[in-house]
Order: sequence, then C-alpha cells, then structure tokens
Amino acid sequence: MKAVVQRVSRASVSVAGKEISRIERGYLVLAGVGRGDSEETLAWVAHKIASLRIFEDESGRMSLGLDAVGGDLLVVSQFTLHADVRRGTRPSFDASAPPDEAQRLFGRFVELLEAELPGRVVTGEFGAMMEVSLVNDGPVTIIVERE
Repeated sequence: MKAVVQRVSRASVSVAGKEISRIERGYLVLAGVGRGDSEETLAWVAHKIASLRIFEDESGRMSLGLDAVGGDLLVVSQFTLHADVRRGTRPSFDASAPPDEAQRLFGRFVELLEAELPGRVVTGEFGAMMEVSLVNDGPVTIIVERE
C-alpha cells in the first residue's frame, strides 16, 4: 500500500460537479492499494497516518498530530500511485490491486482509520472520476509506504 499524505488547511472532493466531501484543517490522504496488500499492511499504514505529527507547535517544530489540532482526514482512493513508468511513456498499473479487491481493501483501510479517529474521516467515491481540491499547508507532503 502506498499513501500520500498532504497537510491541508482545507480539501474537498467533487463528483460530476457536486461536492461530496470536505474537510478544513487536517490531512488529504491519497491511498493506493497494491497487489498482495494484507490486513496487516493496511493496519500499519492506517496507524502510521493517524499517528503522524506533522503540524507545527509554538516553536515551529513538527510535533503536533491531528488530535492536537482538531484535524480531520479526507481519504481518496488512487490506484495510479502504483503506476510504473520505468519503461516507455505509458504507465503500467500491474502493481495495483484488481478493482474488486482494491475496493474491498480500501473500504477496510477507511474502517481502520475511522477506528483510530472516530467521526473524523470522510472519503471520495471509489472508482469515480473525482475533482480533488486542496490547499497544501506548508507545503507538507509525506509518503507512507509499506511493501
């Protein structure tokens, strides 16, 4: 599983011109489920994201987490994180989990995040063409990956 975590002052997802999810301060998480990802992998990545301390304290150090700042998560499935462009110019997505498996595992990933951050997790729409808007705060972008 690969996840790109962006610290945001606000983020939203729209489908077909209609906003379906929005957060203010928090993390936008782009999550890609890969072939062979296990429950253990999902749990590790979910816990790591929920535990990240990437908000600045009064001295300017990144030491505050979501709880400390009252932040939320917007989680968006993004299979293209597993794109392989080492050969040619058209990406290969062979490392991405098949759609049915990815949808099931992504749903489980969201459940694990919700268990760590009750009432503070919203999502995009799996498999939909989404418009994701964000204001990256910093900018701060962290890649969380467990192979």
